[in-house]
Amino acid sequence: MFKKNSPESCVITFSAVYHALKAEKHFKGLGFKVKLIPVPRQISSNCGIALEFNFRDRERLAAVIQGARLAIENIYPLFKIL
Repeated sequence: MFKKNSPESCVITFSAVYHALKAEKHFKGLGFKVKLIPVPRQISSNCGIALEFNFRDRERLAAVIQGARLAIENIYPLFKIL
């Protein structure tokens, strides 16, 4: 049987590559550790690029997204299957 543990990271999906690149630049400028990755297979997105970040930063990043009015589709936690 598969078990899910707590998420280690999250991904943000976007509607366009432009928005992903803009968000990456903005977050890195604020000192967040983020990385552009291909959208995981389990997630549907209009854009093929997602931004991965540490799960512990999700609330701070959500506040930044809202304050900076960054255009995102959604935020998903990523679980490791044991």
